[in-house]
Amino acid sequence: MAWQTAQINIGRLRAPIDDPSISEFRDALDEINALAEQSPGFVWRLQTAEGNATALHPTGDELVIPNMSVWESTDALADFVFRTDHAGFLRRRFDWFERYGSAYVALWWVPSGHVPTLDEGLERLAILERDGPTRDAFSFAHRFAAPDASGEPDGG
Repeated sequence: MAWQTAQINIGRLRAPIDDPSISEFRDALDEINALAEQSPGFVWRLQTAEGNATALHPTGDELVIPNMSVWESTDALADFVFRTDHAGFLRRRFDWFERYGSAYVALWWVPSGHVPTLDEGLERLAILERDGPTRDAFSFAHRFAAPDASGEPDGG
């Protein structure tokens, strides 16, 4: 069985998505999403009919928005996050987002072809918050190797 990296990140906007103070973030969504889709290793991303996930409010708070995607590997995801134009927006995230708890990004391994649900992503954030980095939910700073064909960790 082959494995892919799923990720969720969640944040609370400083204002509603249609507020002028959020316009620079909102106006760049299509460009950054297209960049992700064209990046090596991209597999899937969460989106609504509008092409992004800003209309989804998994916590019931209209200012909290999620982002989820699946990548061929953690390295491919990291390359997109930290080594493309996305990195500039990441550095400016506090222009548009409030600080959001300790676990706002979680990574985990999924079997190839699996499309994670938003509830699954939220559960991975909860695992990371509760247990710290484990093979069930980890971070860029504390990565875990993909499972082997039997589902057991392959290495460390």
